[in-house]
Amino acid sequence: MKQKKKILIFGGSGFLGNALYKELNSYYDTYGTFNTQNRLFEENQKFYAFNYETEPVDILLDALKPDIIVSAVRGNFNSQIAFHLEVIDWIKKNTSKLFFLSSANVFDSFTNYPSYEYDKTFSESPYGRFKIKIENALLRLPTSKYVIARIPMIYGHSSERIHELKQLHHLKAPIEVFPNVIINATTLSKFTQQIHYIINRNKKGVFHLGSTNLVHHYDLIIDICNKLSLTKPIFKQIYNTNEDRYLAVLPKDNLLPKNLQLTIEDVISGSLQL
Repeated sequence: MKQKKKILIFGGSGFLGNALYKELNSYYDTYGTFNTQNRLFEENQKFYAFNYETEPVDILLDALKPDIIVSAVRGNFNSQIAFHLEVIDWIKKNTSKLFFLSSANVFDSFTNYPSYEYDKTFSESPYGRFKIKIENALLRLPTSKYVIARIPMIYGHSSERIHELKQLHHLKAPIEVFPNVIINATTLSKFTQQIHYIINRNKKGVFHLGSTNLVHHYDLIIDICNKLSLTKPIFKQIYNTNEDRYLAVLPKDNLLPKNLQLTIEDVISGSLQL
């Protein structure tokens, strides 16, 4: 009988990491880490307490020897860079692949058009620049050693953004919208399905996991609020520029099957729990 792939999700107790754990656990030998301050996962035998800012990563990796490492950690940017460089050093010496969850923000200085998988990255934001540093370290490896998954804004009924929209509406607080920013988006459930497929088919390289069409941020938020029946929301319109600007990652080179693609309309309908 073929042995299941062993997967370790760093940040397995977080928003993205835990959603991935739930998606993958039934199909693979899946493990996760949780921050030592979070006691909710202590009883789960497949979760390890781990603080990447204070502990060396190679001890856990040598003990588990995962086939696939998924990085879904959050925290201090410099600490994250150091952590990822340690993981990269480890996968160089072992038969393992790193899945790095990156962001559309690696392109946030390119404002005139959407970005595709192998476009040059360029960012002026601290968040985008830190993601680029880790991406560049991975791009120096053989392609078989990594997957870079660039993710746009995540919505869907269980997402942090939908929770925040509901909270702001409940508090009668303004919801920030960007009328001149053109984006694509995704849902949490579609994102986890896409990663599952990439693992299952042993894909490699760079993937853009956003919707296949684009929308102005303001229009998207209005449509989601309507879908959620949030009456008379208060919007605070923020203009960074007088011109339209893009913050969108479109797939072109590494297309996923039709059933794993989604549209902005799917994102809007996915905001409501059925």
